[in-house]
Amino acid sequence: MTMAISIKGVLIEDGSVVLLENERGEWELPGGRPEPGEDPVACLAREFAEELGAAILVGPIVDCWSFEVLPGRHVMIVTYSVSRAERGELKISDEHRRLGWFALDALQGLRLPEGYRRSIHAVAASRS
Repeated sequence: MTMAISIKGVLIEDGSVVLLENERGEWELPGGRPEPGEDPVACLAREFAEELGAAILVGPIVDCWSFEVLPGRHVMIVTYSVSRAERGELKISDEHRRLGWFALDALQGLRLPEGYRRSIHAVAASRS
């Protein structure tokens, strides 16, 4: 059995992180699966452009873990720290229900997988 991989980016601006709501009603970091032969940095740049209309600069890897998306369906999640090349209004694609900016101290009540929460706090700590 091969495990799917998903490359995600942690974008924090002014003390808030951008999250997207998926079809399962969970909040997640922007990003997605690399295309065959695509490296993780190129994947993340493409996904941010597709999902948010944003050009990004990709920083270091933050974390990596196996996530059980649905019973018996595991995905290897790799998170990177990212920043925007320039700020502007984000546009949401039809891949997600909603996008939101969340204060770092307001993540506790969200339906957000623990690995994402850990990655967000790691990026915030590295910048303070």
